[in-house]
Amino acid sequence: MLGAYANAFRTPDLRRKLLFVLLVIVVFRLGSQIPTPGVNVTNVQACFQATKNQGLYGLINLFSGGALLQLTVFALGIMPYITASIILQLLVVVIPRLENLKNEGQAGQTKITQYTRYLTLALAILQATGITALARSGNLLQGCNKPLLYNESSLWTMMLMVVTMTAGTVIIMWLGELITDRGIGNGMSILIFVQVVATFPGSLWAVKVSQDSWWVFGLVIVIGLILVAAVVFIEQAQRRIPVQYARRMVGRKMFGGSSTYIPLKVNQAGVIPVIFASSLLYLPAMATRFSGGNSAFARFIATYFVTGSHPVYMLAYFLLIIFFTYFYVAITFNPEEVADNMKKYGGFIPGIRAGRPTQEYLNYVLSRITFPGSLYLGIISLIPLIAFKLVGANQNFPFGGTSILIMVGVALDTVKQIESQLQQRNYEGFLR
Repeated sequence: MLGAYANAFRTPDLRRKLLFVLLVIVVFRLGSQIPTPGVNVTNVQACFQATKNQGLYGLINLFSGGALLQLTVFALGIMPYITASIILQLLVVVIPRLENLKNEGQAGQTKITQYTRYLTLALAILQATGITALARSGNLLQGCNKPLLYNESSLWTMMLMVVTMTAGTVIIMWLGELITDRGIGNGMSILIFVQVVATFPGSLWAVKVSQDSWWVFGLVIVIGLILVAAVVFIEQAQRRIPVQYARRMVGRKMFGGSSTYIPLKVNQAGVIPVIFASSLLYLPAMATRFSGGNSAFARFIATYFVTGSHPVYMLAYFLLIIFFTYFYVAITFNPEEVADNMKKYGGFIPGIRAGRPTQEYLNYVLSRITFPGSLYLGIISLIPLIAFKLVGANQNFPFGGTSILIMVGVALDTVKQIESQLQQRNYEGFLR
């Protein structure tokens, strides 16, 4: 492994790419620490330390690397872009115009990317306005009675904060695209990885502080390593459906006659179902905060859906993850389209007739592997909640949930890309 890293840095092209990625990461983290103009840094830090691990703020703190609750320049983080990308993926299924763009290849994908940027900008303005309004009214950090802004009555300060946070999101989007074009790996994924890793040491140390026991801390480390190995195993697992192509004559040349396979991953949906389920369960809690929290419904939500330690919350979270896993796989993988493309180019699955039987077979296999994949996502996501209940750790528990899925998934993808570039230069890869 160390020799492979040495080989990567000995290669001038790879060394430039890796150093460029590190430089962008440094700029990204600096922007996550610079406060927005008009923010009372002392009061924000005091309130942030008191509320950053509460259930309502767990996902927010995770995806912003702690920047949002500290009202920094990069407070919105990558979340507007993630939301815009998910919305566009869903709209591609229901809007024929977007579906046609997707089928046009690179030119259509470029157009969809442009739409994603516009939607990201609109969402950033909307979110920045909401966050600034919450900070101005004192409702951003629950239980905080200190003023978060120096001049809460100034409209100019409000506008300056909105413009600064929106510009920060645009810069983050630009940095992600720079990494994709000039660095290694997917830029947006790496920036998400950086934000998650930024909160990892603090979350891990919180386990030691809450238990005041090195034995518990060591046990958490051991369990975490086992979980990482299990996640790597499941993320790499796939069902390979063999496909053969019949020979055919085109002019005076013979084509086809080759064999390949369709790789269907066990975790076909990635981390998206967890984000969907978490966001949906946060909506009632946020609604009760705006309504004042005195009604019977607000008390019900506060009892069962805020802390995350109640069995009702865990069950709802688990079932929502299973539902969104099937939903997302259904809209991202189209067996009918795959079967039609195979038939068009003379491909077939051995023992399965081309056309509708192939589509039904793909549906059958996909439903069979999606079920264990959804259970895997649900169990991994419940680990922080169970740890909160049994160990007393905060809900941003480092080994489990969204954090470990993102860290392992992005790390595997980046290592594979470095490995492929090393193999092109006749070096030994990371996996040897």
